[in-house]
Amino acid sequence: MLVPVGSTEQHGPHLPFNTDAVIATAVADALASRVQGQVVVAPAVTYGSSGEHQSFAGTVSIGSEVLHMLIVELVRSLSTWAGRIVLVNAHGGNVPALSKSVLQLQAEQHSVAWLPCSVPGADLHAGRTETSLMLHLNAETVRMERAVAGELRPLEELMPELLASGVAAVSPSGVLGDPTGANAYEGARILDLMVHDAAHRIAGGALARNGMLTSNGQQQRV
Repeated sequence: MLVPVGSTEQHGPHLPFNTDAVIATAVADALASRVQGQVVVAPAVTYGSSGEHQSFAGTVSIGSEVLHMLIVELVRSLSTWAGRIVLVNAHGGNVPALSKSVLQLQAEQHSVAWLPCSVPGADLHAGRTETSLMLHLNAETVRMERAVAGELRPLEELMPELLASGVAAVSPSGVLGDPTGANAYEGARILDLMVHDAAHRIAGGALARNGMLTSNGQQQRV
C-alpha cells in the first residue's frame, strides 16, 4: 500500500496550493507500476504540517501533532487488511510527524516506512523543480506569467531564520528558488528520477533511524 502525503499551502504566486499532494500522488502512481506484487495507491493525505508558511494566504496547516495522530490511526486501520505500507512524502515540513508516527507504529509491529520525493540538486520551494513537475503533471494550474525568482541562498544559510520566523521572513513571494526557467520536459525527467529513487529504496528495504527507507542495504531492514 502506497499512501501519498502532501500539504495545502502557498507555493508562490504561480503554483496551486495542492502542489505537494499532486507530486506525491504522481510519484506513488508511477511507483505502483514498478514495484513487484499487488500495489494499491491510497487517496492522498492532503493536509500537513505547514506552520512555516502560515503567514501566506492559502496555507492550511494541521500541525505536526495532529498529523502524527492522523498517520498513526490511518496506518492502524490500513494494517487490518493491507500488508506493507509506505508513506510517500512530498513536503519537508511533514518529516518530524512522519518519523514519530512510523517509529511508534513499527514498535506496534506494523510494517510501515516512509520515503521522500526527492532528487539531487532540487531547489527548496516553488522553484524550478516543483514548477517543472507541475508543468508536466498539471500545466493548466500553473501561472507562469506570475512566476518570480525568490530567495536563492542554500537551506543551511536560511534555516535559522526559517525556524525562527517562517518563510515570509526570507522570501516575501514565498518562493525559495527560481521557477522562471521551468519546463515540462524537465519535469518529466525529474519525476522519472524521483520514481527510480523511490523504487530503489523500496527494493532495498533498508531503514534509517527515523523510519525512512534508504538505499543503504547495511541499515536495519523492514
